[in-house]
Amino acid sequence: MSLNPVEHPVLNAIADRWSPYRFEPRVVESEKLGQCFEAARWAASSYNEQPWSFLLSRRENSDSFQRMLMCLMEANQTWAEQAGALVLTVINTRFKRGGKPNRVALHDLGQASAHFALQATALGLQVHQMGGVNLSKIRHEYEIPEGYEPQTALAVGYPDLSEPVGKSAEELKERESGPRVRLPVHEIVFGDKWGSSAKFGDSEEAS
Repeated sequence: MSLNPVEHPVLNAIADRWSPYRFEPRVVESEKLGQCFEAARWAASSYNEQPWSFLLSRRENSDSFQRMLMCLMEANQTWAEQAGALVLTVINTRFKRGGKPNRVALHDLGQASAHFALQATALGLQVHQMGGVNLSKIRHEYEIPEGYEPQTALAVGYPDLSEPVGKSAEELKERESGPRVRLPVHEIVFGDKWGSSAKFGDSEEAS
């Protein structure tokens, strides 16, 4: 049975993806990380610009890992420190050809990150994506050049499925085992006009 209560059949990785707040403090294999970045590499992008870049740090390299961990907001540091790897994302804000602003660079990064996360799920990993990062610290620490903008972070690893313990156990349990909720398809896909739900087949009535 899939983790997510989908309305229509989807790829297993979509049905099984989630964002854990607890990871087993173990290394993620190089081959698996390579596969995740390969999946990200093949995401679609406007004019095939591939405006994304990634910074990777693995927990087995403790100094590097701590350096990247400190680029997260404090609330994220408390749980992300157990991840097998951390990734920071960066976009090129301009097209390489012509130098015009790339309006959809962030959209394209989102596609690459989604590819990464779904590939990770297919490999028995999970990814928790974060907006809570210190952008100026990332720019300084990693010498991000002008024209490139740091954006988000990914915590990658094997989810800890044991019963949570300690002071925040109940909160973690509620976060992790609470019902998985998304807006139904008919509330987000419109047809002839805004707010009028689209139909998917002759027998399906719009709601």
